[in-house]
Amino acid sequence: MRAAPTILHLDMDAFYASVEQASKPSLRGKAVIVGGLGPRGVVATASYEARRFGVHSAMPTAQARRLCPNGAYLIPRFRLYQAVSEVVMGLLRELSPLVEPLSLDEAFVDLEAGGTAFDSKSARATGERLRADIRAATGLSGSVGLAGSKMLAKVASEEAKPAGLLLIEPGTERELLAPMSVRTLPGVGPVTGEHLRRAGITTVGELAEAGEDELVRMVGRSHGVGLYRMALGLDDRPVVAERDAKSVSVEDTFDVDLHDRVRIRTEVQRLADRCVHRLRGSGHSGRTIVLKVRRYDFSTLTRSETLRGPTDDPAVVREAAARLLEGVDTTGGVRLLGVGVTGLADYTQEDLFAQSMAAEAAAASAGASAAAPAAEAVAGAGGVEPDGAAEAGAPGAPSGSAGSEGPGGAAEGAEAGGPGGEPEAAPERRWAAGSDVLHAVYGPGWVQGSGVGRVTVRFEQPGSPPGRVRTFRVDDPELEPCDPLPLVGETDPRPTGQGVSSPFARRPKSRRTSDGRETSSP
Repeated sequence: MRAAPTILHLDMDAFYASVEQASKPSLRGKAVIVGGLGPRGVVATASYEARRFGVHSAMPTAQARRLCPNGAYLIPRFRLYQAVSEVVMGLLRELSPLVEPLSLDEAFVDLEAGGTAFDSKSARATGERLRADIRAATGLSGSVGLAGSKMLAKVASEEAKPAGLLLIEPGTERELLAPMSVRTLPGVGPVTGEHLRRAGITTVGELAEAGEDELVRMVGRSHGVGLYRMALGLDDRPVVAERDAKSVSVEDTFDVDLHDRVRIRTEVQRLADRCVHRLRGSGHSGRTIVLKVRRYDFSTLTRSETLRGPTDDPAVVREAAARLLEGVDTTGGVRLLGVGVTGLADYTQEDLFAQSMAAEAAAASAGASAAAPAAEAVAGAGGVEPDGAAEAGAPGAPSGSAGSEGPGGAAEGAEAGGPGGEPEAAPERRWAAGSDVLHAVYGPGWVQGSGVGRVTVRFEQPGSPPGRVRTFRVDDPELEPCDPLPLVGETDPRPTGQGVSSPFARRPKSRRTSDGRETSSP
């Protein structure tokens, strides 16, 4: 515990939903729910307007629709959230070199290490300045907690929501915590909270009065000692600038249970490729491959295989995941699949690549002699064919592998098309609610909904008035997906829909004519 409240905790308010409201003027002040939109989708974030109806994070989207039928339900746009998060984290790093991000919208900051605050007055001033800077840079609000420890700073930011600041003066911790629910403390979830409730302990004050010995008897030594210290407001954990990742994983929940074994194998290969892409993006390799399967009855199975050394080779991860899948009974259907890598390192073991290549070469030499040149061509290109790739092209298998991404995937799908090798007709374009689009005539907008061969688009952008709505055919050649626009500043110089004025147009641009004169144009 510090003698001054120089640990700051920032938590952006309803981050995903607030970003959507800022980028879509017609949604400001309205209920916005961001998450999966399918039958098994889950709410990621709900705006404060939606929370009044009882909608909250981790709630099934179907239940949220029953509680708030008139809300705007949108898919997440993680690329935009990441860009906004980088702006916010950059502002935090201007305050101190010790910034500990917890997620895209949440972080601890050691103000004392940055020399920006040494007492309550300077800490409060820094917190208020940070909130103003975030508002100016992103147009969003964040809640700030200031205290002498990480735990208390996080409690303070929760109490300050939304768009507030709370500073806990050292020495007042127990008085502040006493009336709060035990669920306020980190690590006290529904199970522990119910266990304590049955023992007659519902507040932090009652937790402190119970004493360390009683808590150890109830929940075990490790958890009991920690709970007692937190109830007293004691927390000596430092702010850590970089935390080592322990694992990298990806998973998908399917709208309809998967029963076809070939389809399940293909999805596992696709997830393995995505996992390796994320693994390489973080600059790591891994030694243990993990497969997660949730079956139709919600039973979850986890299988793992440890390699001789760390790898970031997609072929090795695909092969290991496929071997793990062979040992899992998927009879009855699968609702969720996941692939992960643990035992992370910052190097790879080259003999694993050699092992995979040798196995591929052995398989090629054992086949027909006509297949040898093709196998050599693949090896010479540095690629390793996954086990399921050959099966995906077998009779009865779906044309085109879901894991075959990039330019090659489209060509393979065309070759496996209709009779006589003729390419299949292009599938109908799908427009997810909330996604960004650009129309050749009306400019940037976002998808409000689609169905029955039509897509409805609202043409507006950050900083503009609420825009007009227009409906097009889903295959309209003038309508294309596009990247999100920035929330603040010059947004998009392209034309906007009729009735939508672009904030870019309010900034006259100067240009120099051929005779040297400088003119302004809107």
